Amino acid sequence: MARSDGYLLDNRQNEAGERFDAFTALFDPTTFRHLEGLGIGPGWRCWEVGAGGPSVASWLAEKVGPAGHVVATDIDTSRLTAAARPPVEIRVHDVGAEEPPGEGFDLVHARLVLVHVPDRERALRNMVESLRPGGRLLIEDADPALQPLTCPDEYGPEQRLANRLRRGFRELLADRGADLSYGRKLPRLLREAGLHDAEADAYFPVASPACTALETATVRQIRARLVAAGLATDAEIDQHLANVETGTMDLTTAPMISAWGRKG
Repeated sequence: MARSDGYLLDNRQNEAGERFDAFTALFDPTTFRHLEGLGIGPGWRCWEVGAGGPSVASWLAEKVGPAGHVVATDIDTSRLTAAARPPVEIRVHDVGAEEPPGEGFDLVHARLVLVHVPDRERALRNMVESLRPGGRLLIEDADPALQPLTCPDEYGPEQRLANRLRRGFRELLADRGADLSYGRKLPRLLREAGLHDAEADAYFPVASPACTALETATVRQIRARLVAAGLATDAEIDQHLANVETGTMDLTTAPMISAWGRKG
């Protein structure tokens, strides 16, 4: 996550833990499938970029074992304490503004990070440079412009309100420098960075309890900013949260595009 006065989703807000729990439920199975496909095993040295919560770092630690090493970094490491034991090392670090926290990594992974980083080019260069020859890079990031709706089946006023609030969320993200079409660029960017065998796929949950939990936590977290920017009223946000609480709305997230490649 980027160090920026305008970062929209602060790790220290109460709702951040709920969002991380939802991300774990939604995206960990996809992330772990890709990491397994890259061959992770005992003794690997890994860098988990913008770790946020502990789930991926802890999973990596189990895979690399006591002979391996996992460096988990973020600008705010307050939610990483559960993973802070060998072979995991926790560091405060800004991937877009500082040198890598090491070199010769077998694997570097970042999930839902670079879309928010102001200097994405430097961040990607840092990750590639930190790999050993033959090392693997896996970047997973959202593409809200590819699928911009929270309710693709917009059949009633509840869904129209949800989609209007999602448009407001995208405006707030764009105003803070987020690249809302970043995910689709990843295969090309990995090739241009010199990586070999670049591939990508996408995961797009259409409806699940985790989508509902993520929507509630996100709207609560950005509520004040939506109102201050004139993008929604308190009454509209209250109505939307009540609509979501019924459990009858099919809520989605933006597609998460996973791209991976190998350093020559």
